[in-house]
Order: sequence, then C-alpha cells, then structure tokens
Amino acid sequence: MSAEVLAGYLRAQATEFLRALRLHREAGTGAAASQGSAEAALALRRAARRISGSLHTFQAVLDPGWSEAMRPELAWVSGTLALEHACSARLERLLQALHRLSGTAALPTRGPAGAGLPGGSGGPGGAARSAAAVAAGGGSASPATAGTGTTTAPERGSLTVGAAKAGALLDRQLTLARTRAHSTALQALGSSRFHAVADKVAVLASEVPLTPAASAIDLRPLAEAARERLVDAVAALPLLTAGSPYNAEALVHGLSPDPAPHPQDAPWHQVRLLLRLHRYAREVLHRAAETSGAAGGAGTAAGAEPTAPLTAVVPAPTTVFPAVPPAAPPHDLRLLVTGEALDRHRDASEASAAAAHAARTPRIAPATAYALGVLHADQRHEVEAARYAFQLGWQKDVLGSS
Repeated sequence: MSAEVLAGYLRAQATEFLRALRLHREAGTGAAASQGSAEAALALRRAARRISGSLHTFQAVLDPGWSEAMRPELAWVSGTLALEHACSARLERLLQALHRLSGTAALPTRGPAGAGLPGGSGGPGGAARSAAAVAAGGGSASPATAGTGTTTAPERGSLTVGAAKAGALLDRQLTLARTRAHSTALQALGSSRFHAVADKVAVLASEVPLTPAASAIDLRPLAEAARERLVDAVAALPLLTAGSPYNAEALVHGLSPDPAPHPQDAPWHQVRLLLRLHRYAREVLHRAAETSGAAGGAGTAAGAEPTAPLTAVVPAPTTVFPAVPPAAPPHDLRLLVTGEALDRHRDASEASAAAAHAARTPRIAPATAYALGVLHADQRHEVEAARYAFQLGWQKDVLGSS
C-alpha cells in the first residue's frame, strides 16, 4: 500500500483540524460561548490525536525531523483541551457514586447536547455543580427544577452528613480545577505556540513531507507492527488476576502514603494508548483499500461509515479546504468492547485518585474522610470491574481480530 494513501489520510485529518478550529473561533469564548465551542474543541482533540498517532505508527515514511517536532505539539494541544472536560466528567462520576452508595435519589439527568452555555448551568460543569447542590441539600431537588425535564428516582433517604460534605468538598476542588483548565485552554489557544501548530497543520492539509524512499515502503508491515506492540503489551498484563471480578491484590497499595497514581494502573493505560494507535492504523489501511477499490471501478465499499467523531460533531462549512473525511473501517467488536473497558478503567482510576486527594485535605471531619474512603474503594472496585470486562472482551474474539 502506497504512502500516498497515508498522505491523503493526513491531509483529511488536517482539514478536520482546521475546520474545527474555525468553528471554535466562531463560537466564541467565555460567557458568550455556545455548546458548539465544546464540540469544536472535541473535534480538535480527535483530529490532533489521529494525526499524532499516524505520525508515530508510520514514521518510517515521513520526514523524521518534521514528525518528531509535530508529535509532542499535537499531544500538547490534545491534552490541554481535554483537561476541562475530564474535570467535569470526574466530578459528575464521583457525585453519582456518592448517591448510589448512599441509596438516595439519582442525580438530575443532563439536558440536550446543545442546551446551555459552557461554564453555566447547562455547560460541561453545570450538571455536576447542580448535582453537588442536591447532595449538599440532602439529596432532593428544589421545586424550581421540577419543570426542567430532570428526573429523580424514589428516595430511600437523605445523604448522610459525611457524604454531603464529601460531595461539597469534591465540588469545590474539581470545579476549581475545571476553571483553571478552562483558563489554561483559552491561553493555549491564543498562544504563539498554538498558532505555530495551526500553521504547520495548514501546510499539512496541502503538502505532506514524505521521505524520498516513501514510495517504496509498504504501509501494511508498519500497521502490523502497531498491532504486535498492542498484543505484546496485553500479554504482559496480569489477565489471570483480572479474570476475577474481585481482585484482592488491588488493595495492596490501598493505604500507601504516596499520592502518585496507583502503580498497577500504568500498564493498563499504556495498553489503552496502543489500542488507539492500532485503531488509527486500521483507518489508514481501510482508506488504502477503498482507494484501490475506487481505482478499480468498485467504488466505495457498501456500508462504509464516515469517521463518526469528526464529521458528526462538526458540520461541513464552506471552506477553502475540501472535506474529504477518511472512511472508518468496519467495526471490530473486540476492539470496541475492549476500548470501552479501558476508557472506564481510566475514568475510574482517575476518579479514585481524586477521592484520595480530597481525603488528604487537612482538618476535615472524620465522617467526611470516611465517606471519601468508601468512595475511593468503590472506584477501585470499578477499576477491577473494567479490567475483568477487558479480559473477557480480549480473550473472547466474537467477530475475529484484525
């Protein structure tokens, strides 16, 4: 498969990056920003991840100096834009867990995707903040929310004082972290560093710097190497231990004074990154297969889907960069199931770390510390459940791996 296919894929992803950037600027920032700003930021992250992942997997056909300079910059863009959403999602996850563990009414459900303003009552952190208000108020919503479309389950009782204070403490800490992440993202998007990245991506949309020998290099062995790295990393995981839904070894470091991330989680996070690189490599190969099919008169494969995250989030505007999103490969059920399990593993791991960090707050009441300890243990159980789901999904190949 020719390197020109990779060049076409990178040009398409660069076009998506530029389109999302234009929509993000049109949506505005601050209090006047619309939900479209958050959606455009999500599309920016996805395009940056795909470009960076392709530069890593297929670096043999790309100019080494250019690709090595671009990859950390794209990772910086993606990581910076992800922080705000991660804080909001983490707070909502922890407050949901507090209510579940307390047997109280469910938290108010989120409204439609486009409702509200980011940072307001309908933005990324709005649902979490209103949930914290419900927690602090004893688990029941105020009459003012009765007609807003939120639903609650029948209550068994109110939150305990410790659980309510734990929710309020988490709300303060994670809302502050979200605000700082929002300010950091705004500063990053206006910085000269980001403008330099955007300029390089704009050049990439029209010209991909390939090596002189790129035309003689086949992409398939490079994609196969990415798959083998994933298989080797999974083989190094303790899947026999993860084969039990209740892993007692997960408590080995449960009382460690070290505030660093849980030592057992790092290999699983690495597998998640390698799984993502494997998926992006499959997208490139699928584009190559479709290109060769079109050249032979076969046309686009029946049932092929567009790259869902990019084209579904950002509508196609009139722009000087034509929208040619690469077609996604047919879904591999094993990759889908294991990817979702690893996402849940990452979310639960980070939520447990947030609960442990809150429990280290000086001079908190014993009841609050106890509630945070229960919450931390609950999220570590969620980590083990996600590992168990990954083990089942990986070892039981439903549709066949690729």
